[in-house]
Amino acid sequence: MTIYNVGSINLDHLYQLDHFVRPGETMASDHYQCLLGGKGANQSVALAKAGADVKHVGAIHHSDQSVVTQLQSLGVDTSLIRQIDVPTGHAIIQLTKEAENSIILYQGANHALTEEQVDQVLEKAQQGDWVLLQNETNLIEYVMQKAQQQGVKVAFNPAPMDAALTKQVLGLVDLLIVNEVEAMDLIGTPDIDSTIAAFPDAYPDLAVLMTLGKAGVCYFNGEERIQVEAFSVQAVDTTAAGDTFIGFCLSAMMKGQGMAESIRRACAASAICVTRLGAASSIPTQQEVTEFLAQHD
Repeated sequence: MTIYNVGSINLDHLYQLDHFVRPGETMASDHYQCLLGGKGANQSVALAKAGADVKHVGAIHHSDQSVVTQLQSLGVDTSLIRQIDVPTGHAIIQLTKEAENSIILYQGANHALTEEQVDQVLEKAQQGDWVLLQNETNLIEYVMQKAQQQGVKVAFNPAPMDAALTKQVLGLVDLLIVNEVEAMDLIGTPDIDSTIAAFPDAYPDLAVLMTLGKAGVCYFNGEERIQVEAFSVQAVDTTAAGDTFIGFCLSAMMKGQGMAESIRRACAASAICVTRLGAASSIPTQQEVTEFLAQHD
């Protein structure tokens, strides 16, 4: 089984600061890194490191061959990434000593996907495969429609959240992956319990993975509800925590592991991730996750 990740690829310009830059303020940073990032790329790396067969579908500027090389070195199939004459997407990230981040995002080539590209990719997809999307590319609804026509399941992580777009496409989604604030905004409820109760009435065929930060993760689909606690660690950078969770959870699901076990493994991977700086570079290996879980039995 293959996961076709139709997702963003960014270059992350990371600046470590004492506090977020305020209006009118100029601040020096004594630590700078340029790192591979973007929710799509991060999730592809997490999937690959978790042992999934992941093909990344996206676009970058033709001068950034090093991005493709890095993704390949991390186990991602890059044969479906177009190299075009549009700047690669990028982010400017401020990171404080409290591990809080503030991000400016430039879409660039991430919004240059074409219907022809999508058609060519999904013609190869088979039943049992998945399509994964985030909200950092164009043609989201078109991709989902094509996936549905092919009988391929769709997982959607609608971040950064666009509530109107997300509501419009939820009928095409099999698995929605959101945090509790995003879930409450989508369904118009004031708390987690009422949100969990309301989703099956509004979207009876939808399964939801709702991340709750330090409170862990809740999965529900109208028939069952599973709650898994988070692991307690000292965080230094939360940039790719959610992407790591998604990659490891989907990979475990596709290997036939139970939902509770898949979520627990993904929570462990995410816990390791937040103890490291960077995005893709902070995602752990399968062995590291296995060792972490053995220490926390």
